[in-house]
Amino acid sequence: MAGLLSGAAILQYLCLMQRTIAIALVAILCIVSFPASLASQTAAPSASETLVIGGGCFWCLEGAFEIVPGVLDVVSGYAAGSLAKPTYEEVCTGTTGHAEVVRISFDPTRVGLSALFDLFFTIHDPTTRDRQGADVGPQYRSIILYATDAQRRAAVAAIAKVQAGLAAPVVTELKPLKVFWMAEEYHQDYYKKHPDYGYCRLVVAPKVGKSEEWVKRSGLVKP
Repeated sequence: MAGLLSGAAILQYLCLMQRTIAIALVAILCIVSFPASLASQTAAPSASETLVIGGGCFWCLEGAFEIVPGVLDVVSGYAAGSLAKPTYEEVCTGTTGHAEVVRISFDPTRVGLSALFDLFFTIHDPTTRDRQGADVGPQYRSIILYATDAQRRAAVAAIAKVQAGLAAPVVTELKPLKVFWMAEEYHQDYYKKHPDYGYCRLVVAPKVGKSEEWVKRSGLVKP
């Protein structure tokens, strides 16, 4: 009798263990499958794109584009020159071939190339060669550096559109991007950090104001 009871107890124990293991397996499957099911119900985030442009002091472009809905990041830097890892002082000599530019990271599902180019030509003068206002030198030239053929075609269309409304010829350079050199840290977010600096109040702020008006007209909204 004792042996039978012992066998029954063992059988009961084994059944309990099987049940426990089964419950654990179900729980594990639920945990593993949850992210997949959630992903199927949520749109995957779109990949960002980058665009490199220059038109005067990069503090101006950075401040103007940072407030655009759909723009994820703006970095000031140098491009289109012959010197590797140029410094601000070297670029300012006007002998390295570099232009002060910004690299704009943006979500193409929220703001497109045509819109970015429209703002670009709204906040700078594309008809003055190697100059924007009082900033004179080849480093301040109007330039678009495309990374893809889609960017090149969009730039060509944008230049043609703006030229149709101007008497003076557009001198914006259009070149393939070779390398982008990030500017020194103290240049990054300069307008945000120094809004009361004289140059920022007199030169950057008006362009940021134009950008704010452009954003209102564009219908772009922040999420």
